Amino acid sequence: MEFLSDLEKALHHGNAPVAVALTDLDGFAGINDTFGSDAGDRVLAAWERLLDANVTKVGAAYRLGGDEYAVVLPGMSAENALVLLDEIRTHFAERRVDGVDAAVSASVGVASQPPHGSTAEELFRASGEALMRAKRDGRDRVALYVEEKMTLKSNYYSRANLDRLAKLSTSTSRTEASLLREALDDLLEKYRDAL
Repeated sequence: MEFLSDLEKALHHGNAPVAVALTDLDGFAGINDTFGSDAGDRVLAAWERLLDANVTKVGAAYRLGGDEYAVVLPGMSAENALVLLDEIRTHFAERRVDGVDAAVSASVGVASQPPHGSTAEELFRASGEALMRAKRDGRDRVALYVEEKMTLKSNYYSRANLDRLAKLSTSTSRTEASLLREALDDLLEKYRDAL
């Protein structure tokens, strides 16, 4: 697979960050069923053009098959990749594709070296797990890979607070991670004199 080969070359033996994103168009089969395969092809072409236009200066996009694409971003952290891919996802969701009288959205999973893996296969798996979480959490979003050991931190929060965070994420159309970053920034500002 060209994507994995190029990703392995971009890793530079861990000497520089490399972000990886896997994308999947939400409900793409329904687009084909409702509007026909020509409309589906136009949706794919629109997504591919948008990816290429926004990542070719910093990385590369690859079609893996069907409506699944991968993006390799050498020199980019997971957080910066998340911001970039979320901008692309938002732009795509806000535009209509000719012949498709429905909004089309994408889900994206992001991982990077460091800290999520050191080989192409590890990063592919991690970004795939992040993509599945984006789908589970409601689609039309970008999710960052969360390592298993990191999920233990959720034990410090009540289920009620985690549910409230998920609802807030949905109602504001923001990721849980961005809301938590905002809360941390507010906390650090509040106690700035103590730092």
